[in-house]
This record gives sequence, C-alpha cells and structure tokens, in this order.
Amino acid sequence: MGFPCLGAARRFEPGRHLPFVIDNRQVGWVRRDDLHWLAGFEHVIGVDADRVELSPSLDTVAARSDALRDVIGALAANGRITGWRDETYGVRNRFDDPPLAFIERAASRFFGTQTFAAHLNGIVQAPDADEPKMWIARRSLSKAADPGMLDNLVGGGIGWGYSVEETLYKECWEESGIPEPLARQAVHGGTLYVLQEIEEGTQAEQLFIFDLDVGVDFEPRNQDGEVADHRLAAIDEVLGWIGEGLMTVDASLAALDWMSREGARRTHGATAGQSRVGEPPAGAWLDVATREALQALTQPTS
Repeated sequence: MGFPCLGAARRFEPGRHLPFVIDNRQVGWVRRDDLHWLAGFEHVIGVDADRVELSPSLDTVAARSDALRDVIGALAANGRITGWRDETYGVRNRFDDPPLAFIERAASRFFGTQTFAAHLNGIVQAPDADEPKMWIARRSLSKAADPGMLDNLVGGGIGWGYSVEETLYKECWEESGIPEPLARQAVHGGTLYVLQEIEEGTQAEQLFIFDLDVGVDFEPRNQDGEVADHRLAAIDEVLGWIGEGLMTVDASLAALDWMSREGARRTHGATAGQSRVGEPPAGAWLDVATREALQALTQPTS
C-alpha cells in the first residue's frame, strides 16, 4: 500500500520560491507567485532575483516584529492571509534558537517560516487483544486548515512562550479531554520534518510525536469545539484511511511513525526465515520502503 503523505512531506520545488532572509539568515520561503502581494512594502521587504529580505535597517526583534505586523495586517485585509489565530509564533530555524522576529501564526505559511507542533498517538491496548487500537479524531468543519479531515487524538502548533510538553498537555485537554496527570504519562516517540508547498504557501514544520496508552476505559471528549468526533479504530483501518489520504499529512506521519516503532518492537528478534526477502517480519504493519521513507523524514530540511 502506498501512502501519499510520504511524498507530500517533501513536495517542494525550491525553484518556485525565493528564500526569505532576516539578518543575513534564511528563515523561510516565499513563493514567486506571491511576490506581487509585497508591492508597496519595499521600505520593509526587499525583493531581488535571489531573495526576499527584511530590511537590514530593522536591527532589533521589536522593530522587525512591528514592521512585519504591518505587512501581515495588510495581507490579511486583502484576503491573502486567512485563518487569523491571534497566536504568536517566533521566527527561528530551531526550537531553542532565539527569535529574530514575532509574527501572527496565520502568516507563517506565507513566509514559509519554521514552525513546530506536538502530536499524540492515542493508543488502547486491551489485555485480551492481540493488537492495539488507535483513537482518531475528525477535525471540525470550522477549522481553518484541513476541515473535516481525520487527525491524531491530539495535535497542535506550539506558540511562542510554550514548551513542547506544555503545548502537549494543553492540547490534550482542549482537544480530547485528557487530564494532565494522564497526559504526563505520554512518551516522546519520534521527530519528523515536513517541507511541502501548500495552498497557503510553504509548510516547514518539525513534528514532536508522542505516544500514550490511554486505557480501555478512556473516552475522548472535545473541549474547544475544534474536533467534530472521535473514533476507536483497528490498525488496518487507520492504514486504509492514511492510504486514501483521508487523514492530514501531519497526522498520517505521526501515526505511521508510531506503527514503525511499535511494529519494530513487537517483531524484535524475529529471524530472517520468518519472512521473505524484502517483506516485513510477521507482525510488522509497515513494509521496508515505508519505514525507510519515514527514516528519511527524521532529517532536518535545512
């Protein structure tokens, strides 16, 4: 079975974009087709043949943030930036880097800046069941991004001032009603990097993936109106949804990441004679090509 999310996670053509530069550092990508939206802001953002650059005269975080706020406000007023969140993102290439500027979350795709998100695979392993199941959410139709699509039990962008764990615990409660004592039992699994061209611009995102066995008695209850419903599904059913492209790219990758790690754990010690050459060991959910594609996504995109 092929999984479209694996190709989408690296569906990006640099030639269709220009690097976005602040303080002589590339911090994002602006699509060439979007350059005309920046007309009238030449005093703030310069555009030449090989880069889009925030004016070097803006040499403090506050000055850069104020200037970008004006540009982003105009882009939103003109309908180019939608889904306003009133959430602040820091512009930086690595999570622990000091920010070069602050921007509204909704503008991060237009400028292709690095963003960060926490995702949680909600697992249920019944004592009498051979295989676990996964809780899958369906996004509200009112969501600005990917409305109505299937999603992980928990997933959310990490705003400025929040740690990865703080974001996870907050989103656990808001999206699925997971109390913090249970959320704190989540285990950090993998970290994947996405770089894809999307309708809004460029998604350059680092996914922090966590796993949590929520127990057989847990039933998700959304608290913030951003989830339409939840469903408890068998692994094969989830794989089918991922293969059909019914889950978001991020959620698909997070789920496959857990399946890869858990499948490897379950088949640890299997001998080569238990499977044909090129096939996964008995009990593994993913084939070799899928696991290798996931491994490639563990490498940063810049």
